[in-house]
Amino acid sequence: MEDTFHRFEHEGWERVAHKYDSVWSPLTRQFIPYLINAAEITTGMSVLDVACGPGSVSDAIWKAGGIPTGVDFSEKMIAIAKTTFPDLSFVQGDAQNLPFEDAGFDRVLINFGLLHLSRPEKGCAEACRVLKSGGRFGFTVWAGPEENPGAKIVNDAIETHADLDVGLPEGPPHYLYGDRQDCQKVLEQAGFDGNSMNYNTRTVEWRPPSASYFFQAERDAGVRTAGLLARQSPEKLNAIRIEIEAGIERYAKGSEIVLPMAARVVAVSKA
Repeated sequence: MEDTFHRFEHEGWERVAHKYDSVWSPLTRQFIPYLINAAEITTGMSVLDVACGPGSVSDAIWKAGGIPTGVDFSEKMIAIAKTTFPDLSFVQGDAQNLPFEDAGFDRVLINFGLLHLSRPEKGCAEACRVLKSGGRFGFTVWAGPEENPGAKIVNDAIETHADLDVGLPEGPPHYLYGDRQDCQKVLEQAGFDGNSMNYNTRTVEWRPPSASYFFQAERDAGVRTAGLLARQSPEKLNAIRIEIEAGIERYAKGSEIVLPMAARVVAVSKA
C-alpha cells in the first residue's frame, strides 16, 4: 500500500497545489484556532507543522508566539508557502520519515494531513519521535457522515451512484480515527500517554459560493475523491453531481449557502 498510495497522493498534490489555498483553505483554516488551543502553544515554543500545505498553520503558530517549521512532501506546496510567508521556515520532507532529529520540538501539529499518509500510525510515531519529553501532538481529522452534514452529502452521492471498484490504490479510511478508543490505542502504540488525550468534535460553517462548488472542488482540487470521480462514466459522474448539488441547496439561507462541516480535534502528550 505504502508505495502506490504515497505516489498517488504525492502526484495528486503536486497537480492541484496551486488550487488548494483558494478552494479548500477557507474551510480548513477555520479549524486552526481549535488546533492551536488544543496543543497549548505558548510564546517561544518550537512547533513542527507537518503536511503544512500553503503554510496557514505555520502562520497561526507564529502569531501565537511559537517558532514554526513547516514540512510537506509536495515541492509545489512548499514553494507556495515560502512565497506566501517568506519570513517563516519551510522544508520538503515526508511525514512518515521526518527529516529532523529526535526530541527537537515542543509541539507537532497536523491539520488534516494524516488521512493522506499510507501509514498514518507511522506519521503519529514520527511526531512522537521528534517531540521533546512531555511535548504535545495535535491533529485534525474529518468527522464521519453521521456527524458531518457536508461529508454526508458527498458520501451518500458516491455510495449511491459511483462505481467504487476503479483501481485506486488502497489508503487509510476517509474518516480516520473517528472512534475515540481506537484513536487512543493508536496514539499509545505510537508512544503517547493515552490518558492525556483530548478528543473533541468541532463544527464550523463553510460558505461555498454556489451549490455546484463542493462537487467542483472535489473533482478539480482534491486527490482521493478526485481520483474516484475521474474514473466514473459520464452518466455516473453526472448523477453524483446532481445529488451533491441538491444536497447543498438544502443548506441555502437566502442568497447564501451555510454548510456545517465537522472535524475531530485531538491533542495528546508524549509519554
